This record gives sequence, C-alpha cells and structure tokens, in this order.
Amino acid sequence: MSAPQPGSSLPPEVGGRYAKYVLGVLIVVYTFNFLDRQILAILANDIKADLGLDDAQLGFLYGTAFAVFYAVFGIPLGRLADVWNRRNLISIGLGFWSVMTALSGFARSFVQLAIPRIGVGVGEASASPSAYSMLSDYFPASRRATALALYSSGIYIGVGLGLIIGGQIAGRWDAAWSDPPFGLRGWQVAFFAVGSPGLLLALWVRSLREPVRGQADGLVTPDEPHPMRAFLYELRSVLPPLTLYHLARVGQGTRPLTINLIAAAVITAASIVLVQVTGDLAQWVAFGAGIYASVSWVQAVALRDRPTYELVFRTRALRYATFGFAFLAFTGYGLGFWAVPYLGRTFEVELTDLGLWSGLGAAVGGWIGVVMGGMVADRLRGRSPNGRLQVGGITAVVPIPFAVALLSTDTLNTAYVLYFLVSMLTPMWLGAGAATVQELVLPRMRASASAFFLLVITLIGLALGPYLLGKLSVVTGDLRSAMLLGLLSNVPALVFFGLAARYMPDELETVRERAKLSGEAGL
Repeated sequence: MSAPQPGSSLPPEVGGRYAKYVLGVLIVVYTFNFLDRQILAILANDIKADLGLDDAQLGFLYGTAFAVFYAVFGIPLGRLADVWNRRNLISIGLGFWSVMTALSGFARSFVQLAIPRIGVGVGEASASPSAYSMLSDYFPASRRATALALYSSGIYIGVGLGLIIGGQIAGRWDAAWSDPPFGLRGWQVAFFAVGSPGLLLALWVRSLREPVRGQADGLVTPDEPHPMRAFLYELRSVLPPLTLYHLARVGQGTRPLTINLIAAAVITAASIVLVQVTGDLAQWVAFGAGIYASVSWVQAVALRDRPTYELVFRTRALRYATFGFAFLAFTGYGLGFWAVPYLGRTFEVELTDLGLWSGLGAAVGGWIGVVMGGMVADRLRGRSPNGRLQVGGITAVVPIPFAVALLSTDTLNTAYVLYFLVSMLTPMWLGAGAATVQELVLPRMRASASAFFLLVITLIGLALGPYLLGKLSVVTGDLRSAMLLGLLSNVPALVFFGLAARYMPDELETVRERAKLSGEAGL
C-alpha cells in the first residue's frame, strides 16, 4: 500500500483517496491489535499444560488482566486523543504494546505472563479512541458506519492471523525440537514472532497526516494549547489513589469526595464477597479497580466539562445502546476465546491444522460479518433513526442457533463450517455500535465518548466474558455447558436495544440544543 500524494498543503478531501489510504493503514494497525490479543487462544492449551493453569486463570489472562487496564487507561488516552495529535498517539501505543507482546514469551509463571498482558492492555488503549476520532474527521456521516466497520474488520483479520500464525509457529517449533534452544516452548516463540513487526508498523503510522478536527461536520475545533496537562488531569481522575487527591482539589465542596469514598467502600465490599465465593483474588481485585476508576472518571468529567458529561453520560439512547452492545461483546469475546480451545479438546487435531482452519474461518467470516453489518447499518439508518440499533437486535438473535449447533456437532469439518458462520454473524454490530456513539455527541467529544463506549464494552464483554465462561467450565467440569450458558447474555442486550430505541429519534435531533443548554460555547 503506497501513500497517495495529496498534491497541495490543503487538508485532504473528506472521504477522498487519502482518507481511504488512512483507513487502510488503520485497518493494519487494528489487525496487529487483535493479532497480539488473540494469539493466546490458539496457545491456551499449551500454556495451560506448561504453566499448570486452570480455565479461570486462562480467562483472566485473556480477558481481565488485559481488559481492566485497557479500559482504565483508555479514559485518559481517549482524552489525549481529543486534544493532541492522534497519529502520534497511535504510533507510540503500537510500539509499546508490541514490546509487551514480545516480552510475554519470557513468561515462566502465571504472574510473569499477567504482567506483560497488562502492558499490552495499556498500549492498545491508545488505538481505537484515536482511530475512531480520526476516521470520523476523514469520512462524512453518511459513510461513517461503513468506514468504522471496515476499520473494525481488522479485529477479525487479526484474530484469524493470530490463530494461523500462532498455530503454525508453536506447532512446528515443538515438532522440530525435542530439546529446544534455551528451553523455549513453541508458544513462547510465537509471542516473540508476532510482537516484533509492530515496531516497524509504528513508524508507518507516524507518516500519516493528522486531519483537521471536526472538518467532516463543519464544526472545526481549535487545538488544545496544553494537551499533556489535559492528559495528566484525566489520568489522576481515574488512577487510584490519585483519584482522591483529584476530587479533593477540583471538587466543589466535600460532596464529590464523599460520594467517591462511599462508592469505593461498596465496590470493595462487593469484591471481597466475590473473592470469597470464587476464590479468584486477582480477578475481582482487578475488576473492582476498573469499576472504581470508572466511577471516579464520571465524577471528574462532570466537574471538568459539563457539556461532555451531559452528552456522554446523560444521553439515554447512548447509555442504553452502549450496554446493549456490551452484552453482545460478552458473547463475542467469550465464544471468540473459548471456541478454539474447545475444538482442540473435543477433536483430535494437530495445532497447526486447528490454527489454520479456525484462523481462516475467523478472518474471512469476521471480515464479511463486520463489513456487511456496517453497510446494513448505514442503509437502515437512512430509513430510520433506530436503524443501527436494529442491527444490534439482529446480531443478538441470528447467531444463536449456529452457536448451539457448533457446540453440539461431533464432526470436525462441520464444526469448522459452523465456526465460520458464528464468526461471521457475531460481529455484525461493531460498525453500528461505534457509529451510534459518534452520532450522539459533538465532534470535540468523540474520542471521550469512544473511551466510554470501549470502557463499558471492555469491562462487561472482555473482563467478564472469557473469565466467567472459564470459571463455569471449572465449576461444571464442562467447557461446552459453560459456553452454552454464555449465550444467555444476548437477552439483556435485546432489552437495552429496546430501551435505546425509545429515546434515539429525539436525542439525535437535539444534540446541539442539549449541548448549548449545558453550557457549550460557540453553538
């Protein structure tokens, strides 16, 4: 892919050739984002055997260890994307998470693998808020869901490549060496191999042109004179115990600090109960910290930027839609991680073959599904304000019989076909979800709104989905039963979409009016 020459110092045309080039590069970035995440799925059974882990710990490593830090750091990094050069932010984050992925190959214990997984989460938190914001400035509203769906297709290209590359490297390495160099197992070498190329990609991203903020909507926003100050302000608003200092300094009286301390006490008590019930200290300490950071951030936004608070957190359609998409993510992340280990345990299949065929199914199926979903969402949105929510409802219903069939078949080839269909149908909501959030706020708030969207998606979908299915597998002794129970999360998704549809038409029409009433200047 070569960069087109714009031919002048003017900003690139909205929706033009250069915009498509930027979209292509960002798809590659998102591919690496999920390649580095998903490789753990194909390596899970080998890691479990070598490190002596159970399914709950594997779910924690794939989900919670990554997700909580991804979600929490996504908040200040989302704020930085609203006020700083988004291209540079993606480039720096990409370089960092690539190094962390490579370091995962040195792990010799659960803790040693958890630490770089946390680092991957922090680095990857820089990508999507920045990319959503950039692409919303490069593409008009009428084509935005399609552009964001194409960007999101990088998820499934990365998932597929992670399974294929991880399976090939680990399987061939272990087959070639009975006494491997330095005692390295195939799964460790796979981490080294997929982490290193991201450093070169980071340099490519650095060459992109930063778009004018708000140009696609005619609401050009001036640059923030002190972007790092805004980032550090947001960081201390979510990172305990700096959260208490932050509220004490900026709070109006003692009420915000009191509310925060009460929330901390309730979250701590709930975490203690869950640790006692499950025995999983790391899971609930990390998850509780993520919830506390989220509460602190909401308080901080209300004190710092009332218009953003009103449009992001008090827009009912945005709130309900976000939770609806989050429960779809629970199903998607849960099945997306556990389906491949399930196939490996159920059928006698070589790791290289399992990685190849499941990887092709995930890559091709996921790409078709997410692009198709984005195009359908744009078409339905042209007919109805609730068009994108309708895609969410479709995604909650249509994949279920295929998932049940996947978990019921006793034929490997049939399982591969069904895995392809499930991979195609479960991600159809991605473009619709991202575009819904972008449409309900002002351009200057888009990265922060994306951070909220990704926060909820990540905490419910990624921090709970893989872990809870893994825990159910441990408790029931049957991974299949655990995955079937996980499909029930689509029921609350449908409820939330129904609630969002009640408010969507009115709140789409009144974005500027509500922003002005909350104190937004320049409207």
